Amino acid sequence: MSKTVFVLLVEDNPLNQKLIFVNLTRLGYKIDIVSNGEEAFQKVKSTRYDLVIMDLMMPVMDGLESSKLIREYESSFEYSTPIIGLTANTFDSDRERCIEAGMNEYMTKPFSLELFLNKIKKLGIV
Repeated sequence: MSKTVFVLLVEDNPLNQKLIFVNLTRLGYKIDIVSNGEEAFQKVKSTRYDLVIMDLMMPVMDGLESSKLIREYESSFEYSTPIIGLTANTFDSDRERCIEAGMNEYMTKPFSLELFLNKIKKLGIV
């Protein structure tokens, strides 16, 4: 029996939340959803996730700032939660900004389930 993958989805768009939630729960993943980077940072401080899927552009705190705070927080621990950045933009500079903020991977929306599975396999999650 394989372990359950526990994912934090950080997305402010309700339609995107629902679409990603439905697809990932079909894979057997357990999903928590928050709507901004501040909420994501607070959740990561109280819960250990196998993966964070982080939208870049959100109200209150964007995904880049949240990822930086998560990395600072986790620097005193022996783990680093994998973070995949999500954006509707397809600019090369977005990928660079994601990596600089401490994200491990980057995907553009909408993304295929096949691409997502390839990314998480590359990160060693499944």
